[in-house]
Amino acid sequence: MASRRTKMSNCINKYLALTNVATNYAKRMNRLSNRIFNEPVRQMAPRDWKVISLLSELPRQKDPEYTQYYPRHVETWKFMMQLRNYGLFRDEHQDFKEEMVRLRILRGKTKPNPGEGKRSKKK
Repeated sequence: MASRRTKMSNCINKYLALTNVATNYAKRMNRLSNRIFNEPVRQMAPRDWKVISLLSELPRQKDPEYTQYYPRHVETWKFMMQLRNYGLFRDEHQDFKEEMVRLRILRGKTKPNPGEGKRSKKK
């Protein structure tokens, strides 16, 4: 087991040594490796890394931390209406609106059905 670890570490050390070699082939392979793994292709100054990190972040309009901030009002309202239908939730404002519609119907102040309006009664 120990020999396997030493072989692995030797292999990694050889790879690291090859990446530091200044031959044209080593430079091109290093650039290719960086392109494959989405790393900057050439060496950069530390202040340039700030730009890289800003551009690599998820845009705010796609970030769930920003887009999922507010509660889901429509879904919550539908859920509460289902609970109201079952009698588990009381919405006084909705009760008031339904009572006003009911009283309006009792007084005869609703729109006539199609074909029952003033124009059809003239004939």
